[in-house]
Amino acid sequence: MVTVGARELRLVAGAIAVSTLGDWIAVMALALRANELWVGFGVSAVFIALWSPIAVLAGHAGVIVDRLETRAVAIVAALFQCAVVAILAFATGSIVSIIGLTLLLGCGAAIGQSAEFALVPLLAGPRAIGKANGLVESARGVGFAAGPAVGGALAAGVGTRWALLADAATFLVIALVLAGITVRRRMPVVEGLTFRARDGLAILFANRGLATAMIAGAVTLVFMSASIPGDFAYTTHDLGMSGLALGFVVTVWAVGMIAASNLLAPRVPTHAVAAVALLAASTQGFAKFLAPFWMVYPFMVGCYVFGGLSHGVKNTLYRTLIHEQVDPARHGQAFAAYNGLRNGAELIALAFGGALVAGIGGAGTLWVAGGAAGLAGLGGVLVLSSRAASPQVSDTFEGV
Repeated sequence: MVTVGARELRLVAGAIAVSTLGDWIAVMALALRANELWVGFGVSAVFIALWSPIAVLAGHAGVIVDRLETRAVAIVAALFQCAVVAILAFATGSIVSIIGLTLLLGCGAAIGQSAEFALVPLLAGPRAIGKANGLVESARGVGFAAGPAVGGALAAGVGTRWALLADAATFLVIALVLAGITVRRRMPVVEGLTFRARDGLAILFANRGLATAMIAGAVTLVFMSASIPGDFAYTTHDLGMSGLALGFVVTVWAVGMIAASNLLAPRVPTHAVAAVALLAASTQGFAKFLAPFWMVYPFMVGCYVFGGLSHGVKNTLYRTLIHEQVDPARHGQAFAAYNGLRNGAELIALAFGGALVAGIGGAGTLWVAGGAAGLAGLGGVLVLSSRAASPQVSDTFEGV
């Protein structure tokens, strides 16, 4: 393995920002087009098609990243996604072609995202891993903040095809950036060390502290993702605000994520990363839980700024936690499993959130989903605290 200076990390972070922007442009354009073709189900179908491969193929994606030269894997994954989106740009006349090609896009994402994660420690150079992850997460946050608005505008202004071609260009950008960096990651062959697709989750659960964080985090994420339909219903129905007001709430949440990823998360000491990550997941949920108690739009905005700050801390610290507590030779498998766990939770939440809104409305959904997310995070913190107080419990990495 070759380590490099922080300049290459900044280049890759910039490319990730561009690529995330493109991803959201494509998702918005595809969701709008799918809703035209299959009213009521098209949007959910697009998200299920995109996220399912990331969950189902997590084990295989992790093995590929850890067994092959990682930078090359990331380049091939980016070029594959570029080709799929370019074809998709000319195949949006049928819901079947949209879903089929989106499934392929999800396959490329499963590998590409895991490869990017595994490269971060090498790209960081002299920079602490927490700061490196903060930079990467803030770059992703920039794309998330701008992507939905740009995607909606492009789809409405110049059509779905051009929005998708713009996304294809962003994949080409990240492939070119990766081709220009010097870092290489090829893990040495170690006698007795095997790589199996089923090992990913076992790696995350081999460490008791990490396992606690993963379980509590997954439960938190189910409820947080289920609360998203509640955001729409609460803003537009309960408060009577416009779609622009909803977009502003999403933007302030994303800005909070960006700020926290760079300014707050890197300051957390190593021994407290797991507990603070779960505390951030908890406060993120309680931010949504509190918003409907005073049904005034500015109060909602304030709550969501706080929620975005917590979200940025949580995302960054989860990446750092895996980097620090998992054998570097297993980083690809560990993050692929984490990504699969996260996307699996979001798939469950797609149906759950819609049912909550239909049954108890927007405010009720934020109370139930936000409150449950907050309690799940607090439960994880309590479990971690009890284990830390017990001298019989070991939280060292045991390997697989």
